[in-house]
Amino acid sequence: MQHFFINKNQKESDIIKIVGNDVNHIKNVLRCKVNEKIEISIIETEERYLVEILELNNENIICKVVEKIEENFESNLSLNIIQALPKADKMELIIQKCTELGVKEITPLELERCIVKLSGKDVNKKLERWQSIAETAAKQCRRSIIPKVNNLYNLKNIEEIIKKNDLVILAYENETENSLKDVINELKFKNLQQEISVAALSNFKEVTEIKKSDKKRRQDKYRNYNRSGRWIRRKRSRILKKIRCKISITW
Repeated sequence: MQHFFINKNQKESDIIKIVGNDVNHIKNVLRCKVNEKIEISIIETEERYLVEILELNNENIICKVVEKIEENFESNLSLNIIQALPKADKMELIIQKCTELGVKEITPLELERCIVKLSGKDVNKKLERWQSIAETAAKQCRRSIIPKVNNLYNLKNIEEIIKKNDLVILAYENETENSLKDVINELKFKNLQQEISVAALSNFKEVTEIKKSDKKRRQDKYRNYNRSGRWIRRKRSRILKKIRCKISITW
């Protein structure tokens, strides 16, 4: 079933009004008819509804709520992927797959050795393009929210995000002792079990810095630091391919 997003002000009682680009997509691309049913999610509240089309107009589509869908499609974990800028259009694929896998935020990161360099108007155009891709992917996989693509960061100001999170994990290519599996098992089954449960329900995020050694001292500074001040064990480089499979990160 087709899925779309609306703002809170587009719903009045049991009537929903769809406007914007979705009107053309529903009417002329999908060729939906009156009495057909589609799914609608409200961006601000994450509420989800099954609705029936009442009117198909040139500027809007009027729908009536059939029922509220109570099933929760979103994870309790709030994941933020910090992704170094890859070559060509690979960032678009990363955003698409991360959206499909349940990530809630994607933060592009510009590093010293990134081939792609963005500035001025290029940044705004790219951010609009990436946000549009996240929205399209969210519709296709029927998510209740649209992941947010944050502004472009660098290692000088990334600490603003680091401080806001309960847990940060850094993919560090020079790690020689610990794997991602070791870290997860330690946090889940040992002394930090209660702490991680609280973090997972509040604001658990995974941050991954991908490019090769952009000044080792900075990597050491930001590796695996959480809000409580504990240093979390780092991941071994051999595990990076498994990360790519699980959360569709490339570098």
